[in-house]
Amino acid sequence: MTNVLDKIVDAKWTEIAQARQLRPAEELRAALADAPPVRDFLAALSGGGPIKLIAEVKKASPSKGVIREDFEPVEIARTYQRHGAACISVLTDFPFFQGRLEYLAEIRRHVDLPLLRKDFILDEYQLLEARAAGADAVLLIAECLGDDQLKRLHEESLQLNLTPLVEFYDPANLAKVLAAGARLIGVNNRDLKSFRTDLQHTVRMRQQIPAECLLVGESGIHSREDAVRLQSAGVNAMLVGEHLMASPDIGAAVDRLLGKSVIP
Repeated sequence: MTNVLDKIVDAKWTEIAQARQLRPAEELRAALADAPPVRDFLAALSGGGPIKLIAEVKKASPSKGVIREDFEPVEIARTYQRHGAACISVLTDFPFFQGRLEYLAEIRRHVDLPLLRKDFILDEYQLLEARAAGADAVLLIAECLGDDQLKRLHEESLQLNLTPLVEFYDPANLAKVLAAGARLIGVNNRDLKSFRTDLQHTVRMRQQIPAECLLVGESGIHSREDAVRLQSAGVNAMLVGEHLMASPDIGAAVDRLLGKSVIP
């Protein structure tokens, strides 16, 4: 049976082919000369101290449908910045998440934080798109990529001065992630095949990931208690989207997550 991730990957290859027809890779490469200067995504998450927040701009998901009807990407990103996020993740997949690369480009013009293009990256073409739009980092998902493909995209990201955040869910993929040379590693608490979520997954994996690698816990983070649990386990950062996007007051939700106010 075809799972959700397989459907997304199949659709993404079609999307890439169509994008190439509209804007060849050579044109994108030429546009890099005018791309905004790179901001150091990795440095923003480094340096110790309390767990850092990568706050996500995300309208919808395959499992939840539309998460936020009053979706204003730039204002959401500004709110994240005002309330202490270290970085911002921008969902750019349209068919399944109602995202757009244009949202990232618009946000880049209005905030000072490093930006992650969160999408299903399968080809160097998408890296060129990301950098041309002003992204500072990209998500690479081990479950979507073969060993050689992951290593190649990791290297190509670095060549474009993009920080690769390499994510995995299946513990069997950790060896592939480390072999690719990842320094910034994300553990997805959500199984992208079934969309079941378990926050303890990141906690369990922390012990298997080298201490010199920065670790990001992703998905299933809904409270200050969740953030403290990850921080206590030695997790460096958390990527949070759905919880913040579904909150009536996004700024207050960020404050609570970062321990800036008393939880009611």
